[in-house]
Amino acid sequence: MEGGCGINKSNTFKAAAPCDRFVVYKLDRIARSTKELYQLTDEMVKRQVDFVSIRDSFDTTTPTGRAMFGMLAVFAEIERDIIQQRTKAGLEAARKRGRIGGRPAIDTYTKRRIVKLFESGESAMDIAKEYGIGRSTIYKILNENKKDAILK
Repeated sequence: MEGGCGINKSNTFKAAAPCDRFVVYKLDRIARSTKELYQLTDEMVKRQVDFVSIRDSFDTTTPTGRAMFGMLAVFAEIERDIIQQRTKAGLEAARKRGRIGGRPAIDTYTKRRIVKLFESGESAMDIAKEYGIGRSTIYKILNENKKDAILK
């Protein structure tokens, strides 16, 4: 059973014993949909594991907590859908204005300078700081350079 963050929760439930509490920070962190959330809670009920959400302030050990859980699950799913819709609309509006997402591409001249600096003994971290890019980007440029040298 995969959760909202791609975490496999079936291993968590295997380790759970009756009367344990499954605690999450926020309800929408555990599942992507109300259906998935109910599947998880059904599994918890079968194993006699209580469910507590810190941020949403509820506890399924009480009838009121179980009722709140149901309502908050629906609201969490709606909130997630609204955020997705707004994000898509924002990206579409930016595309219409001619904006393209992501970081600007690094030009060939800069890539050559990065390779030369690295070959002269400069550390990848120092080069990354100098150019305001990530260290992994430096290694990506160096690997591209190796591939280009092999193809020539």
